[in-house]
Amino acid sequence: MRQGWLLAVGSFATLVAGAAQAAEQKHGLSGEKASFPPFDPTHFASNLFWLAITFAALYWLMSKVALPRLGSILEERAETIGRDLDQASGMQAKAEEMAQAYEKALAEARKNAQGIAQTARDAGAKASDAQRHATEAELAAKMAQAEATIAKTKTNAMSNVRDLGGDIAVAIVTKLTGQAPSASEASAAVDQALTRG
Repeated sequence: MRQGWLLAVGSFATLVAGAAQAAEQKHGLSGEKASFPPFDPTHFASNLFWLAITFAALYWLMSKVALPRLGSILEERAETIGRDLDQASGMQAKAEEMAQAYEKALAEARKNAQGIAQTARDAGAKASDAQRHATEAELAAKMAQAEATIAKTKTNAMSNVRDLGGDIAVAIVTKLTGQAPSASEASAAVDQALTRG
């Protein structure tokens, strides 16, 4: 703050000196038209003197006030950027760890799901096999029962055929010969015809 005042005072002094010289020339005795003071060779020495003072004040002000502030701002910014980059790399590492944990959990879940599906398939296959065996046993029992019924019916039918065949044979022989054969002869003839097929 103090350096700013010094700079302002130096600049004001330069302006006052320049204005005084311009007024002197304007009101001079020679009556010549006054020229712009910085371009007038008679004022080069005083202009160079004030230029050197102003340059030195500005240089000192920049080196002691502005540049240190700018340097501290740049350092602070570099530290902030470095800290942010460190946090970002830490967060990225955590995100990668979380992604790996997620992939691992997903793989375990898939494995468990495949195990559960396989168990369900095995249980379904066992139940299906048990149901199939039960159905096959039931069908086999029904088939055996049906075969027994068919055999019984066939036996009954064959005995009826034998009886009917005997009666028909007696009727035919009686019709043809006029004599009725005995029941045992007719039965033997029918049995003989049935065995021949």
